[in-house]
Amino acid sequence: MSKKLLSTIFSLSLVAFTSGTALSGAALADDTEAVAKGTAIAEEWDRRDWGFGDTESYMEMQLENRHGDKSIREMRQKTLEVPGHDVGDKSLTIFDKPRDVKGTAFLSFAKIFDPDDQWMYLPAVKRVKRISSKNKSGPFLGSEFAYEDLSAQELKKYTYKWLRDEPCGELQCAVVEQIPTYENSGYTKMITWYDLSEYRQQKIDYYDRKGELLKTLTSSDFKQHLDKYWRPYDMYMENHQTGKKTRLVFSKIEFQKGLKDSELTKNTLKRVR
Repeated sequence: MSKKLLSTIFSLSLVAFTSGTALSGAALADDTEAVAKGTAIAEEWDRRDWGFGDTESYMEMQLENRHGDKSIREMRQKTLEVPGHDVGDKSLTIFDKPRDVKGTAFLSFAKIFDPDDQWMYLPAVKRVKRISSKNKSGPFLGSEFAYEDLSAQELKKYTYKWLRDEPCGELQCAVVEQIPTYENSGYTKMITWYDLSEYRQQKIDYYDRKGELLKTLTSSDFKQHLDKYWRPYDMYMENHQTGKKTRLVFSKIEFQKGLKDSELTKNTLKRVR
């Protein structure tokens, strides 16, 4: 082989190597920027909801099976904002109607780095049942909402990566990939659409443990409270694998009711009214 040919081969190899390194570096830079951008979007969503104190919500849960048969439940939810770096908000959900679920109560203490603490009071057996961290991906009382969906979506429970900007209805949205960092999640990832006007979560796609699209939550009819805090009054969850659907329709959401921490304890579950 001639020296000229050897020199040519070496030069081509060097070009290929340096080009590959440059492309890898560019991809890494792009990925780092996407993570930073996605995290910044989620942080802005979280920042805009700081300081709400507590809320009390009244809603109707509409269940629909794949055949179109429907059933309705009436429920209330109390939520207490908890400041801190390793704990999240607390919430208490109480069912009022129909008779077969009346008095059922669900208590959730969100955590940042540890599994959430969750308990369910079942009036039929008059006992409080702790929800195992391994069962939080299961359906909540036959609905398409999982137990983990009802826990506060704390910022540090996920990693974030911006994917793209695109229209979402009449709004412009940032599409962000969110990956749970906590153990025993039923999801490998969530794709969330944040509108860029108020940073509200307009839609969330949930992917199961096999990485397949499981369900989609669409939120609408947003109303603003205290000139700051936005809440959807319609939350529609559709399971793409079973054809089942659950809609939460809110009739009233009240802020800063003076909710106390002592009202949200395991011992008060049996006495809720």
